[in-house]
Amino acid sequence: MILAAIDIGSNAARLLISEVKQIGKKTEFTKLNLLRIPLRLGMDVFVHGKISKERQEMFEKTMNVFQNTMEIYKVEDYRACATSAMRDAKNGQNLIDIIQKNTGINIEIISGDEEATLIYENHIAEAMDDKNSYLYIDVGGGSTELTFYENNKLKFKKSINIGTIRILKNLVHDKQWKELKEDIKKHFVSSKPIVAIGAGGNINKVFSLSKTKEGKPISLTFLKKMHKELNSWTVQERMQKLNIREDRADVLVPALKIYTQVLQWAGISKIYVPKISVADGLIHYLYDSQRK
Repeated sequence: MILAAIDIGSNAARLLISEVKQIGKKTEFTKLNLLRIPLRLGMDVFVHGKISKERQEMFEKTMNVFQNTMEIYKVEDYRACATSAMRDAKNGQNLIDIIQKNTGINIEIISGDEEATLIYENHIAEAMDDKNSYLYIDVGGGSTELTFYENNKLKFKKSINIGTIRILKNLVHDKQWKELKEDIKKHFVSSKPIVAIGAGGNINKVFSLSKTKEGKPISLTFLKKMHKELNSWTVQERMQKLNIREDRADVLVPALKIYTQVLQWAGISKIYVPKISVADGLIHYLYDSQRK
């Protein structure tokens, strides 16, 4: 079965195409293609409240490419979701209607809670030690989703408008950080050790740069050190020294700030990075829906 997921975030839009096979009791997910387009919708929305004409045109072209790519791969089913920037955009629904008319792609604007739930659809914690509790941390351009599981049951989830692009635009205030800290201290409490699981492009890039072996965690100490070092560099220096694009180089520092603060406040010393995303969660959701 060939399935596709479209994740329209505040920093980038992604198309993930996967082949899913059931081999006995085991389900295999094979990535056939992953396209990432740095639309950066949040750069417009979080400052001006709407998507500019230029980015609207980029958005339409991107969706046309995504639609053509899905046809080439003979995708049998797909789901397209938009998150924080589209939630806040005054002209978001109008743009979605245009995309529906011109490409046939139906885009859903999902809540922060549903975004957090989609990360859990990857079922990473289920394959880990049940002697631990698990905190999923998904840092995006417009928001951060935190989902806390204990004994394989949802204990608490929180979506807060603290994201990398909002920080870059100086739109995150002390009050929001204080509220986040209070929520973490109050709700992320367990009699078991808490293990963090990171999701999204920024933590995946940090994991790659850390040269950590697959399956091993990154320490909070390393994240703090990396944040301090990268914060002392200009965006151009980060691009040159780390060999990364500008749309990753500028958001990496605020992303590290969010991860280090959450881990520190939750009393967690390490984070696992299994390379999961909202798009991966959408693929799992689609497959589970098909089976049912």
